[in-house]
Amino acid sequence: MKYQIKGEPMPVVICHLNEGESVLCESGAMSWMSPNLEMETSGGGAGKMFGRMFSGESMFQNRYTARRGAGMIAFASKFPGDIRAVEITRSTPVICQKGSFLASTEGVEMSVAFQQKFTTGLFGGEGFVMQKLSGDGMAFVEIDGSTIEYNLERGQQMLVDTGYVAMMDATVKMEIQKVKGVKNALFGGEGLFNTLLTGPGRVVIQTMPITGFAAFIASLLPKKN
Repeated sequence: MKYQIKGEPMPVVICHLNEGESVLCESGAMSWMSPNLEMETSGGGAGKMFGRMFSGESMFQNRYTARRGAGMIAFASKFPGDIRAVEITRSTPVICQKGSFLASTEGVEMSVAFQQKFTTGLFGGEGFVMQKLSGDGMAFVEIDGSTIEYNLERGQQMLVDTGYVAMMDATVKMEIQKVKGVKNALFGGEGLFNTLLTGPGRVVIQTMPITGFAAFIASLLPKKN
């Protein structure tokens, strides 16, 4: 499969499939395609269906397969930002924010990833439930805003405002750190908690979390009396 990512800040990934090749996506993710692609909808079993639901995706997946020659299919982003192509191997699974999976080749499996500590999920903007991409193949992930990537050494740490972690290697440890000082927590405008990431591994930060954008828009709307 060949692909192109075009059209920032509202990007789309255009996949070119050889005859017999398939691509997986969440229900309703297809934007346009050539007419010779054949769609098959499946849930993959109750466990996988509920896992996808908890991780912010639809319970069903669609498989599009090129028949009678090569074909083309496109998946557009739902929010201004970036589409990142991520190569997944069995030794390098990644953890993504909830709802970020867009599409993948057949060898990639999307499952639910619970945070190890309950407080991490309870107070972290990334949420108690995230997505784990494992297996073998190429995955396409939606990221809010632009992306900044860091590679943390073993034991190296980074403190991130909650909601800004878009994706990380499964080797990176995530914890929640309380903001020190009552005045800092109440009046600093940064919230009560930050996300502490500890290497080793790659971390991808997003510059415009959709939750923060939605809160900003809500603050501009007229208040009801």
